[in-house]
Amino acid sequence: MSAEDLRWRRELARRLTECARAPARQTLGAPVSLGGKARRIGITGPPGAGKSSLIAMLAKQWTGMAHRVGVIAIDPTSPLSGGALLGDRIRMDEIAGNPHLFIRSLSSGSSYDGLCANISSLLDVFEQADFEYLLLETVGVGQVSYEARSLVDTFVLVLAPESGDTVQAMKAGILEVADIYVINKADLPGSARLAAELRSMAAWRAKNAAWAPPVLLASTVENRGASELANAIEAHRHAALTSERTQALAVARREYHLRSLLIRRIDEILAGNRTDIQGASMVGAMRLIIDKLRDD
Repeated sequence: MSAEDLRWRRELARRLTECARAPARQTLGAPVSLGGKARRIGITGPPGAGKSSLIAMLAKQWTGMAHRVGVIAIDPTSPLSGGALLGDRIRMDEIAGNPHLFIRSLSSGSSYDGLCANISSLLDVFEQADFEYLLLETVGVGQVSYEARSLVDTFVLVLAPESGDTVQAMKAGILEVADIYVINKADLPGSARLAAELRSMAAWRAKNAAWAPPVLLASTVENRGASELANAIEAHRHAALTSERTQALAVARREYHLRSLLIRRIDEILAGNRTDIQGASMVGAMRLIIDKLRDD
């Protein structure tokens, strides 16, 4: 890499670190655009579905066309040690040195929604760095963890053939908001049955919406699926590019940002005032928290 390339990478890494560590009160004062020219794609799915491997294939597809791609990969925080493996860079090792790619792994911390603290601001930092595509990988999700939907333009649900039982549990949640279904590890038995289940769900959704989620097959072993997914993302962009949807996304992103900051600030107040809160009644504790929020 050139000296200039290394310089902007170091600067971007520094800004992301400062943003990730910023307390809620500091983040409140920082302007957030909640969207820009970059195409935001959320990648979610249960643990073991191969989200990181699929992201690596997709990033390779786009960087091969000289597109600038940013990746935020969120790993779960251990409830015991408080640490996180942050292993996505290892799983994406094949593309990690690509000059058109920047990967940042983050721990979910105390976040409850498969994302991480200050995620809205972190995405904005990437926006300011002039990336054309931003890929946001959530931690492994279950039935209702789909809050990332409001932060991205296209929401991709990744499943594996062994996810059949998981699909039944997801039907009331994330399956109904995903824009694209991807069956990863499609070289394994059971992919055809899972594809049939997902196509049934997509057909049901098509009756109530203008966009029917495509069901795609992908396999890192067979090196297939990346171009089909890239094409589906582009097709969804054109189908969803309406003023009403753009406005709805802007509202949803602002509400998510405010709600996440409020939750974080309450957590900070609880952590800093444990003695007073434990010694107060529930009403007293609530008033203490409200007073602290008012002081902000």
